[in-house]
Amino acid sequence: MSKQIDSVFDGAGAKPGLEIWCVEKQLRLVPVPKSLHGKFYSGNSYVVLSTVLPRSGPPQHDIHYWLGKDANEVESTLASDKALELDSALGSCTVQYREVQGQETEKFLSYFKPCVIPIEGVFSSDSGQLNGESYKISLLTCKGEHVVSVKEVPFSRSSLNHNDVFILDTASKIFLFSGCNSSTQERAKALEVVQYIKENKHGGTCEVATVEDGKLVGDPEVGEFWSFFGGYAPIPRDSPCVEKQSDSPFSQLFWITAQAKLCPCEGSSLNKEMLETNKCYMLDCGAEIFVWMGRNTSITERKKSISVTEDLLRNQGRSMATHLTFLTEGLETSIFRSYFKNWPQVVEPKLYEEGRGKVAAIFKQQGYDVKELPDEEDCQPYINCRGKLKVWRINGEQPTLIPDPEQTKLFSGDCYIVQYTYPGNGRDEHLFYAWLGRDSVLDDRADAISHMNAIADSSKRDPVLVQVIQDKEPLLFFSIFQTVIIFKGGLSKRYKNLIAEKGILDETYDEQKTALFRVQGISPENMQAIQVDQVSNSLNSSYCYILQTGTSIFTWIGNLSSTVDHALLDRMLELINPTWQPISVREGSEPDIFWNALGGKTEYPRQKELKQHVEDPHLFTLTCADGMQNTLSNFIHSRDDVLCLGSELLQVLIAVKFFLMVGFGSYAAWLNFVAGDFKVKEIYNFAQDDLTTEDVLILDCHEEIHVWIGSHSNVKSKQQAILLGMKFLQTDPLVEGLSSETPIYVITEGREPLFFTRFFEWDSSKANMHGNSFERRLAILKGKKQNLEVHTSKSWKASSKETTPDGLRSKSVSSNGRNSTSPVSSASVTHFNSSTNCQISTPAPTARKLFPGSPFHDSAGSPKAEAESPSQAAVLSQVDGNDASENSVIYPYERLKVNSSDPVTDIDVTKREGYLCDEEFQEKFGMRKKAFYELPKWRQNKLKISLHLF
Repeated sequence: MSKQIDSVFDGAGAKPGLEIWCVEKQLRLVPVPKSLHGKFYSGNSYVVLSTVLPRSGPPQHDIHYWLGKDANEVESTLASDKALELDSALGSCTVQYREVQGQETEKFLSYFKPCVIPIEGVFSSDSGQLNGESYKISLLTCKGEHVVSVKEVPFSRSSLNHNDVFILDTASKIFLFSGCNSSTQERAKALEVVQYIKENKHGGTCEVATVEDGKLVGDPEVGEFWSFFGGYAPIPRDSPCVEKQSDSPFSQLFWITAQAKLCPCEGSSLNKEMLETNKCYMLDCGAEIFVWMGRNTSITERKKSISVTEDLLRNQGRSMATHLTFLTEGLETSIFRSYFKNWPQVVEPKLYEEGRGKVAAIFKQQGYDVKELPDEEDCQPYINCRGKLKVWRINGEQPTLIPDPEQTKLFSGDCYIVQYTYPGNGRDEHLFYAWLGRDSVLDDRADAISHMNAIADSSKRDPVLVQVIQDKEPLLFFSIFQTVIIFKGGLSKRYKNLIAEKGILDETYDEQKTALFRVQGISPENMQAIQVDQVSNSLNSSYCYILQTGTSIFTWIGNLSSTVDHALLDRMLELINPTWQPISVREGSEPDIFWNALGGKTEYPRQKELKQHVEDPHLFTLTCADGMQNTLSNFIHSRDDVLCLGSELLQVLIAVKFFLMVGFGSYAAWLNFVAGDFKVKEIYNFAQDDLTTEDVLILDCHEEIHVWIGSHSNVKSKQQAILLGMKFLQTDPLVEGLSSETPIYVITEGREPLFFTRFFEWDSSKANMHGNSFERRLAILKGKKQNLEVHTSKSWKASSKETTPDGLRSKSVSSNGRNSTSPVSSASVTHFNSSTNCQISTPAPTARKLFPGSPFHDSAGSPKAEAESPSQAAVLSQVDGNDASENSVIYPYERLKVNSSDPVTDIDVTKREGYLCDEEFQEKFGMRKKAFYELPKWRQNKLKISLHLF
């Protein structure tokens, strides 16, 4: 195969970014220097390779071959063949696109922001210059609200119309003419093109003028603009005919034979089983044509298939706007898959992860303690997790505030409202969750949504709202709680009434009953104990469990669990009940009493649980029919059961209530009725500038979605935004199997939290500008950008292993066994990139240094402005089982006791023993410190209790 691949592709795709080759007149492929990327000449054809390194998985490659309008057929065919050769050189793992000048795909245009402006002439590598380029007055039309398609039109009044935006480029001035029917977003994007022309063709020195369609000629700049066209004259109302693609779902599948003939595939609907791996197929969808190439097909067969498809376009006189996409089996795009019924969702873990998991499992089954390699997935909360937490339980008409010591204990039969306040960039930020228990009553769920919105609205701080269903919690939810115990059953009145009416056994947790808890998490700052059914098939070799039988406590350690899991198991035991003295059981050595408590031994999962392949996020813009608001309003006022809840009822409550009342099938039908014409469009290679203030956008992170509301959008409430988020989940544009229970975050422009902005190269000065998108862009272009303090944070795309320490709120165990807040974490400190933090090489002695201007809060929520004492920092050296250093602060035993008459202050009360000198520690404990810290946690605590140090 190597003989069929051009040597010019040697090393291609090894680095992320763009690589471009041009077909010269000598019918050879030559590389285009980076300084000339984005400059395409109409007399040439090009091959463009885009390489992306995702957060996980192998590199992703897209190949585009671009055909200039003046390129001859031989050169165009050569570009097509070379694109296929490049695909082979990269292991046949690319998606290929045909790009025709003036009809480029949005994905292709997104590589060359702000625009691609084709130039007359041809490329010559010999001189290193672009021939045929000469300055002249030109008229350009700009179309697109997120990527701009720029096309030169005849310099004539007849080229102007009321629907588009035009740029008139003259020697001394650039004019922007905005048709009266053009959108604000299109005008703003056209200004980016003006900026590009000003910098690249005029050296940044020419003047810029904006002309509005219908503006009086008395304005000097307007008069100057029309003078180039021989004076002012009205533009005809009949706009130029624009070819409109059919919206019909027409699609026809053809098998491409060895004789290069198209044979229709019979069938009422398309399914994946119709595609055979040793054949090539063409899927004709009207506006777009796909060529699918099986893994077992040769390069010759693939070239023939592409040639047949291009001949079809020419012979049928199809529009040049018809896009061609070439796919290899296993690399199907979401658009292609959407034409097939029930395309299977296959989770294929990375080979590295799969191999690592299998090797670790083999060693662990042989009794070896294998350390887990760190996960590649980013597991950081990205916000300050030392804030203030409030939790309400829904219990009838009014929510009940839960006391601090109990607020980390949730019940699956209840619903909760969580308010989290944390210090942000110079201001407090607010985050609200509505947590809906898996077994909760429908009315409690509806009330949770309603009360969450009411509390959020009363705060008047534009908080972030999140709807979460049990078992679908995002990482951030667990991070702000740090420790969560989820019990079976419920405490709300409605739950109790429901199980009484239906005669259901009350499974609400009781210390006298048998209970099984699965322990999970990633660190002591993020760990959970989930009560599961007390049967043996609830076990899993990847986890650790706590079994409470009423008379005995067992800890069960799965063979595939990690040392981190074991540490979390010990810590969780302390939190649930510090007086427990468990019997430790390893998988495979369980006594009969253990299995009897679970109703007998049965089969349970014993394979290593592999995490799903982590995809990069995608950004989408949403558009809805204009009648959506009226339809929704009419629906609201036609429902008596909704009106009884009050005229100020939020729309999201209606959606959720209706969904819960009648089931998902009817809910989906209702969403179709309400939303009407709901369209989703992906924004490729997105950046902060794509967050246009007139739009509502969705950032799809797969395990959660973020609905971003522009301040000039038609959506004026977070409830409407959640409704749109629900509709997005139903639509599932990437055909990725999104769950209807995926958490939905609602974020408003100007109040973006760090866990959202981390996906962008974020410039806060842009986020704080006023006016619509056109006014903002014009202010930047004319040098009137607001003088705001700029904070630019690194995006997830550009971030590396460089991190910033963050002293997260650490929950430890106090003397009464309850959760308490400690300024010193007993685990490794979580790291993340933040624009508000400084790079620190050593642990900061105070929380104030880590978060400037943001006081540290203790468990009661009161600020602690005082710095940590040296004694607190000293204990850090003892946390992992090491002896205290010589410089550690030492206190006598009599002052460290819980019942001391002269107690020491400003120490970590969970590590009282750490302040003893070596001699007194040996005397009291009968062992050295190192030996003590090697004991199980429950054993350590038992000894400390006997010595009044716990």
